[in-house]
Amino acid sequence: MGKTRFSSGARRTALCGILIGLSTLTQYLSTFVPSAQLAVTALAGLFPVVAVIAAGRGAGYLCWGGSSVLALILCPDKWLVLTYFVFFGLYPVVKSRLEQTKNVVIEWVLKFVYFNGVLAASLWLLRGVFFSALPANLQSMPLVLLACNAVFLVYDIGLSRLIALYSARIADALGLK
Repeated sequence: MGKTRFSSGARRTALCGILIGLSTLTQYLSTFVPSAQLAVTALAGLFPVVAVIAAGRGAGYLCWGGSSVLALILCPDKWLVLTYFVFFGLYPVVKSRLEQTKNVVIEWVLKFVYFNGVLAASLWLLRGVFFSALPANLQSMPLVLLACNAVFLVYDIGLSRLIALYSARIADALGLK
């Protein structure tokens, strides 16, 4: 990734502060849309993408960490904040690193290893809560894993398209490229 006008200094700090605020605000707003809480939480994960593109991977990690801490303090729904912390906020930054792999097959294998590691840890920690809420015919672990992996595939492809759209049209208009 080449140098941008946000690669270091006060501009980078200001950009990260704005993106942290917007990501935290989006996470807070997710509590007001009960039917789309995960979708809005995923939307909050777009701000670390902007940080990575405009100012580098370090800025992406800063945006993810800062907004996670602020959301933990400010947001009433800690479950959504945890979801952002373990996946939606961190994955865009990890994705930028994994997509530097020259081999597409290895890239996808690493993405699915990362996702399934996060999923396995989350399911292990939340097994009693998560599986007790599912209907009996959906409590089969292979079925849950298959469905989650299918959703992840669609999410990753959609995120890649949003990143391409942002890079091609929005970043220049905002002066963030």
